[in-house]
Amino acid sequence: MERARAVFLLVLLAVLNAAAAAAPMVQPLAYDYSSSSECLPEPLEAHYGGGIIRNGDFGAGLQGWSAFGYGSLAEGASPTGNRYAVATNRTRPYQSVSQKVLLQNDTHYALSVWLQVSDGSADVRAVVKTAEGDFIHAGGVEARSGCWSILKGGLTAAAAGPAELYFESNATVDIWVDNVSLQPFSTEEWSAHHDASIKKARKKTVRLQARDAAGNPVAGARMYIENLRNGFPLGSAMSKEILTNPAYQRWFTSRFTVTTFENEMKWYSTEWVQGREDYSVPDAMLRLAKSHGIAVRGHNIFWDDPTTQMGWVKALSGEQLQRATAKRIKSVMSRYAGQVIAWDVVNENLHFDFFEGRFGSEASAAFYRKAHLMDGGALMSMNEFNTLEQPGDMTVVPGKYLRKLWQIKAFPGNGNAARMAIGLEGHFSAQPNIPYIRAALDTMAQANVPIWLTEIDVAPGPDQARHLEKILREVYAHPAVHGIILWTAWHPQGCYVMCLTDNNFKNLPAGDVVDKLIWEWRTSSHVGVADADGYYEAELFHGDYKVTVTHPTANSTVAQSLSVDRESDNEFTIHV
Repeated sequence: MERARAVFLLVLLAVLNAAAAAAPMVQPLAYDYSSSSECLPEPLEAHYGGGIIRNGDFGAGLQGWSAFGYGSLAEGASPTGNRYAVATNRTRPYQSVSQKVLLQNDTHYALSVWLQVSDGSADVRAVVKTAEGDFIHAGGVEARSGCWSILKGGLTAAAAGPAELYFESNATVDIWVDNVSLQPFSTEEWSAHHDASIKKARKKTVRLQARDAAGNPVAGARMYIENLRNGFPLGSAMSKEILTNPAYQRWFTSRFTVTTFENEMKWYSTEWVQGREDYSVPDAMLRLAKSHGIAVRGHNIFWDDPTTQMGWVKALSGEQLQRATAKRIKSVMSRYAGQVIAWDVVNENLHFDFFEGRFGSEASAAFYRKAHLMDGGALMSMNEFNTLEQPGDMTVVPGKYLRKLWQIKAFPGNGNAARMAIGLEGHFSAQPNIPYIRAALDTMAQANVPIWLTEIDVAPGPDQARHLEKILREVYAHPAVHGIILWTAWHPQGCYVMCLTDNNFKNLPAGDVVDKLIWEWRTSSHVGVADADGYYEAELFHGDYKVTVTHPTANSTVAQSLSVDRESDNEFTIHV
């Protein structure tokens, strides 16, 4: 009996395997990177047809929706006939429209919703309340009256079970809600998005053709492709300790292609005492970086945080401070102009406003104008924290970040001439919200300027290295990201938050993650043979290569340099 049962199970397993092999491969649902930075007269269609949200466009009135927090709901309609929900008579932040959903374990959810308020403007957050009583912030936007703004966000379900999506605002205005979408993606689908995006944004298929002196194709030519340098800028902050520590130098320079000085270029490091400037340390660090072909970001000219100002700066009168800031920007930029790839001109000027408080609301914009005039070849970056890290920090949600960016660009003399960039620090907690990171980058990408991750670290915890890997994979795969810098400058007494090595420069788990990804995101050296028309085709990561071609009969070998990037050609000819 047992033998017959075993035979039956084996036959059944064989049938199932055969059916699975014969079935067509199911392609995962593609991720929709689209977003909007504009406030529109009518909302755009919901992503993914609404996903698991029922009646997300309110075409069936309020069916499937409830009033959260004993609020009141009403139906609204535009002159064009578009229907939406209105959370009205609100007296508490959480009173709004809501819908109950069933979340799946270990699943990423992409959220999008179009919002408007009845009067003025108000901050609105998307919140998911779980059965365990947790309240997960999934994104936020500054909604306005008279037009629709998209809130694009997301969350990961830690456990399966019922949950409720709702929207909250500290303002008591009515909240209008339309075209809601909540789309689940398995971790495998999410990884497939990474692969597809990397293939498109970080790689290029090139055709190499070998020709002889007469211009004829050389069939059978042997082509050896050697990767010399990765094209995507990946680096770490460095500290002044690197200047006197050969082990630190060897470990750092063998890995990274870009860096930021942790503190050494900041105003309080170069002029702690008024009138006594000392650039000897950043000078030496810059020489070291340049000697190894490592690019440097200038960090920073000013820092808007009042706690970072020297006592003598705080004590200056308005006119004295004007002279001091003019001296500072001229001093640091004239020294390093043309030697850095970017400047963090006014650091963290959304969370803080020391200079705006002294000079007025356009203080940052004026500094950016001066910076551009002094080093027009460098990117001028805003640099902020929590835009990616904390969906609940309404001070720096993507829409507000972009509004500050546009204010700077609109300042007389800036405009399109100022080579602006977005700097997102990336100081993540022990539980990063991966879907929100992607959604926030989608919205930031609407500015159409380079986005850099400038100070990535992850709070200590047993899963620090695992979460770091998830974050790095997410931001590297996003097509709008142009570079990544980790905030992992080494100090013998410990790093700021996250170290990559111990004090003997042996990798810690976080360092192993970084090394693994450095090697994964590069093309391994390999050999190919040209076809009958002299062609050899290869998919290469962006980067610099040495191609050595050997003629099969003429006993001749030629080496040629090759640079592959977004703008490079797809075909290259090599004469042997």
